Amino acid sequence: MDHSHMDHSHMDHSHMDHGDVDMGHGDSPMCSMNMLFTWDTTNLCIVFPSWRITSTFSLVVSILGVMALTAGYEAVREASRRYEQRHAAIMETAPRSTAQAEEQKGKVVKAALYGVQVFYSFFIMLLFMTYNGWIMLAVGLGAFVGYLLFGGSSIEKSAACH
Repeated sequence: MDHSHMDHSHMDHSHMDHGDVDMGHGDSPMCSMNMLFTWDTTNLCIVFPSWRITSTFSLVVSILGVMALTAGYEAVREASRRYEQRHAAIMETAPRSTAQAEEQKGKVVKAALYGVQVFYSFFIMLLFMTYNGWIMLAVGLGAFVGYLLFGGSSIEKSAACH
């Protein structure tokens, strides 16, 4: 059937629900997504559409938030290292009767801590992949501050994605 002769100009589609898709009209412009390095923060969304840079104040708060998140990663890494040291000491003195159970418990806890670190590092990677210089600097500064606060051990393992 050929419907090309039908006139649809009188139909109002404004009441239709488009879900969470931002159609680029109204009070919320679409998020800016850059694939090249930039310092521009116009409509910059950080990981989530609701984490949007709308002013200098929100940029400063976001930079501080990114720094805190990245410093928190260093805290998790240090907590993991300390747990491994405590667990190794427990294993040295554990009686044979409980050694196997203690070893299994330690393996589960270390695996959970490792999973948290991997998740955390990929989230930081997403922050960095905004390709925004301000956010990239905040990640670097957060790692610096986090290491100063929590990095009492070796820097043998970096904050790589995995």
